[in-house]
Amino acid sequence: MPNIKIFSGSSHQDLSQKIADRLGLDLGKVVTKKFSNQETCVEIGESVRGEDVYIVQSGCGEINDNLMELLIMINACKIASACRVTAVIPCFPYARQDKKDKSRAPISAKLVANMLSVSGADHIITMDLHASQIQGFFDIPVDNLYAEPAVLKWIKENIPEWKNCTIVSPDAGGAKRVTSIADRLNVDFALIHKERKKANEVDRMVLVGDVKDRVAILVDDMADTCGTVCHAADKLISAGAVKVYAILTHGIFSGPAISRINNACFEAVVVTNTIPQEEKMKHCPKIQVIDISMILAEAIRRTHNGESVSYLFSHVPL
Repeated sequence: MPNIKIFSGSSHQDLSQKIADRLGLDLGKVVTKKFSNQETCVEIGESVRGEDVYIVQSGCGEINDNLMELLIMINACKIASACRVTAVIPCFPYARQDKKDKSRAPISAKLVANMLSVSGADHIITMDLHASQIQGFFDIPVDNLYAEPAVLKWIKENIPEWKNCTIVSPDAGGAKRVTSIADRLNVDFALIHKERKKANEVDRMVLVGDVKDRVAILVDDMADTCGTVCHAADKLISAGAVKVYAILTHGIFSGPAISRINNACFEAVVVTNTIPQEEKMKHCPKIQVIDISMILAEAIRRTHNGESVSYLFSHVPL
């Protein structure tokens, strides 16, 4: 592949390396460091003039530092005459702040979209946005890829009794995602209605649907402190579920998340590697990881060659 360069930010080197290996390329030379006053400094170590540049940086870890680093890298490539700069952001930062849910609340996802556009990004590739409307915050093309095909493949390969399962959404917001998976597997779905008193804390839950004597699979796009999924798991067991699995695209797992998962009644908590999980897996044997690097790599290859990306919405690249 001529004229393509892939650079990695410091948030998820492992994923970037897997993407580059899959495409048969080497990662571009880039040095990211911090000055003693904590300012971010980026040096692109090779020519990008006229090239098609992809910068891989996920919204995890030190989110603000990583976002700033991404903006600086995009800008550095843009003013070094790169033909096109695409930001590959597996987990989009600030995606949950996407509406004014109370007075004087900021819409930070829109702000992040503006910052990416202003820094010079020509195209965004991301995965399982918290709300698909975030694509509309941008005036540049956004490819929102789905982990769903990889999730379906995992369910069929790893849950022997998947034909007798119920796919459950831990909140009303994820109902669409869950119905789509349930249709593709030809099984039932259920949802849990929750009431929040304040952010990151769940008040009470009501299960709508039947899980008695079945395997319940909780599906959501992200789990942060895991309060919701752990509550939901308890609810499902008390409603008669035989086993409970959780499948989450972005495993943020901050604060008390790991201890909550260890104490909860999950068979397995399955996440994708949009966020690095190695450290968390050491502390929690229940966490399993689905590798989605091939989906991102294939999206990059198709974008570079001007092919359609829609195949990836329903298939896992081989």
